[in-house]
Amino acid sequence: MLDLSALLFDYGFYFLAFFSAFVVVVVSVPIVRSLAIRCGHVDVPSDRKVHQIPMVRLGGVSIFLGTLVAAVCLWRLDGFSHLLPIDQREILIILLGGSGYFLLGFLDDLQELSPRFRLVCQLAIAALVWQNGVRIDALNVPGLGLVHLGLLSLPITLLWIAGLVNAINWIDGLDGLASGVSAISTLITAGICLFIGEPSVALLAMCLVGSLCGFLLYNFNPACIFMGDGGSYFIGFMLAAISITGLVKGAMAVTIPFIVLAVPIFDMTLVIISRLIKGKSPFVADKSHLHHRLIKVGLPHRWAVLFIYALSLWMGCWAFMVVQIPYGSLMIAVVTSIALIIFWRAWQAKDVSQKLVRD
Repeated sequence: MLDLSALLFDYGFYFLAFFSAFVVVVVSVPIVRSLAIRCGHVDVPSDRKVHQIPMVRLGGVSIFLGTLVAAVCLWRLDGFSHLLPIDQREILIILLGGSGYFLLGFLDDLQELSPRFRLVCQLAIAALVWQNGVRIDALNVPGLGLVHLGLLSLPITLLWIAGLVNAINWIDGLDGLASGVSAISTLITAGICLFIGEPSVALLAMCLVGSLCGFLLYNFNPACIFMGDGGSYFIGFMLAAISITGLVKGAMAVTIPFIVLAVPIFDMTLVIISRLIKGKSPFVADKSHLHHRLIKVGLPHRWAVLFIYALSLWMGCWAFMVVQIPYGSLMIAVVTSIALIIFWRAWQAKDVSQKLVRD
């Protein structure tokens, strides 16, 4: 017989994870923004950037605090008590690794570190995380089954973590884009983790979702604060680590994390190829990202972001169907309809804005 009280207790932890992180971010963002303005830590507009006025770019402080406070509260309330000691240690390593990436990004927000130094530090933190057990030891490859990586475990883990950190950092180019896409991807990952029996990873993911949703209240167009490198590095690492511990170690097919995180991965891959073809360094910033291209063809800022949201959600629903979550095909049909409506409305808005410019 189903124990309803136990069920409500278990799912109550997911609500607590989301709500506590959400509240911390909502309360802390105005404080962080006020302190940053007072200290002069703002992002100045340039030819490559979309915003027209100086903006505070330390919102990552609130995202980090919200996630960390929520995770600590859950730990104190025995939300992770069902885990074996080795699995509890894994959760702790993820939080420590996320702290390291946040501090690196935070320093970059304050002092503009060189790309080479940032990459070396990213790889060093990822290597420490790998050494402490958060690693990709095997991949479930369709047609081949479980393939053990052996000596390739370290480079593949480093590539996945550093790659996703930079992918999230690179799509942070429009108000609410990186935070919204990350919230959708993390929520999809949490749902899959619950379905395959990885509740602790789903719980940690919900802490991040709560922080991102709270931050979106201030970051969606028109934004009053940016997440900065501190936020994007932290989010990218958390997504990478959660996908390793929840999806890869849960013996999911190697394609699942790529489907869930298709938008940032696809964008980063195209940008790198585009820059290399032009003879440029992959780390030299330009306006070749997907969101820049949508703005260039005339889509209004907000509609470009909403279209990429719909694209992320659509890919996530495909992951649900591949994992065989109930009603996955129905969700694809619904989200496809929503995506088409958004694209149609965005195209209409483009035509209206272009007409206003001509007039």
